[in-house]
Amino acid sequence: MAKGLIQAAHWRLSTLIVSETALIAGTIWVAAYARIGAAASPFAAPHVLPKALLAACVCQICLYYSDLYDDPRAGGDHSELLVRTVQALGMTLLVLAVMYMWFPVLTIGSGVIAPGVTFAAAGVIAWRITFTWLTRQVGPTQRLLLVGLNASGASLARELHAREELGVDIIGYVGVGDVAFPGLLPRLGTVEDVPAIVRARAVDRVVVSLADARGKLPMDKLLEMKLDGVRFDHIASVYEEHLGKIAVENLRPSWLIFSEGFANSRVLSTVKRATDIVCAGLGLLIAGPVVLALAAAVKLTSPGPAFYSQRRVGRQGRVFLVYKLRSMCVNAERDSGPVWASRAGDARVTTLGGIMRRTRLDELPQLWNILAGEMSLVGPRPERPEFVQSLTKEIPFYGQRHTIKPGLTGWAQVRYTYGASVEDAMEKLQYDLYYIKHMSIALDLRIVFDTVKTVLLRRGL
Repeated sequence: MAKGLIQAAHWRLSTLIVSETALIAGTIWVAAYARIGAAASPFAAPHVLPKALLAACVCQICLYYSDLYDDPRAGGDHSELLVRTVQALGMTLLVLAVMYMWFPVLTIGSGVIAPGVTFAAAGVIAWRITFTWLTRQVGPTQRLLLVGLNASGASLARELHAREELGVDIIGYVGVGDVAFPGLLPRLGTVEDVPAIVRARAVDRVVVSLADARGKLPMDKLLEMKLDGVRFDHIASVYEEHLGKIAVENLRPSWLIFSEGFANSRVLSTVKRATDIVCAGLGLLIAGPVVLALAAAVKLTSPGPAFYSQRRVGRQGRVFLVYKLRSMCVNAERDSGPVWASRAGDARVTTLGGIMRRTRLDELPQLWNILAGEMSLVGPRPERPEFVQSLTKEIPFYGQRHTIKPGLTGWAQVRYTYGASVEDAMEKLQYDLYYIKHMSIALDLRIVFDTVKTVLLRRGL
């Protein structure tokens, strides 16, 4: 997994996952001991504990798909925690029932799993509430001080405040040609006051939020502070580390050139291509009947062809045709020309098309684009040439997203969920740049898992 993403998770999520693994496995083992007695002890039956751990892993996967690991402080809303945990409990029992039916050798014992998982769910709820209280007592693990306050600094402050689970607190800023954001952060002084502020307020990192610091900061003074033990970072690095994206508003080409990452090796490209061929081939075989059935349904429910193609921009700016099941009425853009799809209530979308869009079934024909080598399973979503032309002029570094193949799904899709404006395109570009910088098979696997969850929870892509 990418270094920044691991750092952003911090010890809270890791502690939660490890502790809940022990809690769930232990509860299931206790249920086994209560049901079959001493025969469940690790010495008399060493196979019981591995089976309990397997059941715990299934339970945690269901917790993950119930959105209980995106926010390690989920215990804050008790009613929401209860609903999600009950959903995860039902999913766990269903998955284990099917698994035990296919592989009876994995069964721990008769009458063990149902009470074990039920008590484990109760334990998870109690532990989440306790965990939330404990982490609040510990407080933030990192305290930041901004040098200068502009739009990027304000955005970072808002996002970190909204995501308490990251354990990062911006205590304020020192003024250097800053923009006013009333009530957002306190102004603590000037650059000359940084050493005193760092000592008095136990600051861990000083973050420079200026796009161009030349001529605005006393570099000799900052170097003196650095040698005295003050840690400095550029705001782009902090964005990347804690929020899983690269802030383009404050970015200079030199940061992209000299920072680590952006290494698309031949080995990685070969592995990604092999993975694409295997997944797309199997996907077409498995999803073929579904696509044919949906194509027939599209023909029956609205006039026009079942499939349609649309020009999209691929790697190195090459234009190709992307294939989809038709979800809009025929000639939907005849009068308007190319326009952004609306978030909701788009009159051009048919009734069946709305269902296919929510479940992403209209995207299945793009498996052919992957097999043909025009797309990858994971990467930035391909955009229309008409939009790319204008977005490249309006958004800095937008063209960098075309250095790799576009994908059926991507980091921006699972992190931001939708794009229907220039502002959305800029936000998604920040996630795309993060993916390009940290591209790896491990990150691709996470994106695929998150995509499945996004589809199951019916969030907008």
